[in-house]
Amino acid sequence: MQLISRSTLAPFIIGTSLLLTACGGGGSSSNDDNTSGTAAPQWVSGTFANYSSLANQCSAPLTQKLWLRSWSNDTYLWYDEIVDRDPAPYSVAEYFDLLKTNELSDTGSLKDNFHFSMSTEEWELLNGSGASVGYGMELSLRQASAGVSRQVTVAYNEPNTPASNAGVSRGAIIVSVDGVNVANASDSDSIDTLNAGLFPSDSGKQTVFVVRDLNAQTDRSVTLTAATVVSTPVQNTKTITTDSGKVGYLQFNSHIATAEKGLYDAMTTLSNAQVNDLVLDIRYNGGGLLAIASQLAYMVAGDTATANRVFERTSFNDKYPTIDPVTRDTLTPMPFIPESLGFNTSLLRSGVSLPTLNLKRVFVLTTPGTCSASEALMNALRGIDVEVIQLGDTTCGKPYGFYPTGNCDTTYFTIQFKGVNDKGFGEYSDGFVPSTNPTVDSEVPGCMLADDLGHALGDTDETLLSAALYYRDNNSCPAAATAIARAPVKHTFVDPGFMLQDVRNQNVLLNNRILTPQASEQ
Repeated sequence: MQLISRSTLAPFIIGTSLLLTACGGGGSSSNDDNTSGTAAPQWVSGTFANYSSLANQCSAPLTQKLWLRSWSNDTYLWYDEIVDRDPAPYSVAEYFDLLKTNELSDTGSLKDNFHFSMSTEEWELLNGSGASVGYGMELSLRQASAGVSRQVTVAYNEPNTPASNAGVSRGAIIVSVDGVNVANASDSDSIDTLNAGLFPSDSGKQTVFVVRDLNAQTDRSVTLTAATVVSTPVQNTKTITTDSGKVGYLQFNSHIATAEKGLYDAMTTLSNAQVNDLVLDIRYNGGGLLAIASQLAYMVAGDTATANRVFERTSFNDKYPTIDPVTRDTLTPMPFIPESLGFNTSLLRSGVSLPTLNLKRVFVLTTPGTCSASEALMNALRGIDVEVIQLGDTTCGKPYGFYPTGNCDTTYFTIQFKGVNDKGFGEYSDGFVPSTNPTVDSEVPGCMLADDLGHALGDTDETLLSAALYYRDNNSCPAAATAIARAPVKHTFVDPGFMLQDVRNQNVLLNNRILTPQASEQ
């Protein structure tokens, strides 16, 4: 077992109740006396007070905005691309939305598509247990604008939730919501009804859905009541027996704190089964805690492959070339973590050695919903020469991350760092692309395939899993992949006038790469 000292691991250990606040440390060095004395702080173009001096002054909206401005100027990765606007005309939320770059990437996409905030209460609940208000069904939204091509389909559901208890499962098409037809709704009132029903914000809300279940010939009506749903991030662990050995399959939906115990149990099961290969289904996993990704990478690759290697090196803006601007620690690469960290001690205490599969390759199933910490997992394994074979669609492209930072009952998420693997690679801002003939580092050997909502996840006839098993035997893609290999499907939306909101905006952990402040060692 690879040994890493507790002091080495400490930056990656959190208690689920810990949340970084703006108090204590940090802030720019220019004109720190701007808020001295009794005078209320004011906006002065180009002058930034130390943000800690502005923290938690919740009765003064202008001071809250000035805190956001100084905090962004100090820690935002592209701080020098923020336009320094007078905050007076804007609400706090509106001003935060402006504190980001509007520059484009080399391919013409916005550099920053991951700037958001939420209530601190909601964030703590979501991060600690994966709890959020809903019906327990993850939705696939195809073509958000009006027209016959718009379709909302259930991608999967959580166990023991309103959706699963009503039998609304993968492949079910949502035909209407509270009487509004999904396919052709085009006016603002109808769109509002669809959004309110599909993405409820209040527990107890009842919504009438007309659904067409997978392979059904007729529709049925079902009433679902929104509730606080606790996510089960690790599901569907199984061993598939083939003529050439055992293949492990694991559906992994989110890098949240409770995933530590789920992954420990799943990988223990697969290790005991002595699987020869692993299919890791992360098609709906948009990220979360980087330490969870590091643990999983270690469990896949094992002790020998990860010894003295780096899971990820993080870098911040040019004000902080050698220290972390949030923790004030000297920048230290994140290792492959070989033991439990006790994210939720009621489930798994810290310091338990993790099981390993000791694999030289791994098959990953992806979609554009595969994001951030999931991409870091892929990148880290490739950085230590574990062969990654990608089946599915291009990932979201987010080699960036942040520290959730609270002020006045709101937690803010702004890009503060980027990461590279042990080989120094981290430029996949347009996503990892499965390719039969990779020519650049962001192209991964594998097969371009569309998500198959017509089969259950883990079904060996499901397109992506079936392709992984075929590739394993033939070192090539099945014929089904050929048709779209030359023209991959891009999930773009048009007609912004009447759009459904993307379900991924409802769960911030589906688009995150999160570091957390160091916990106190016990």
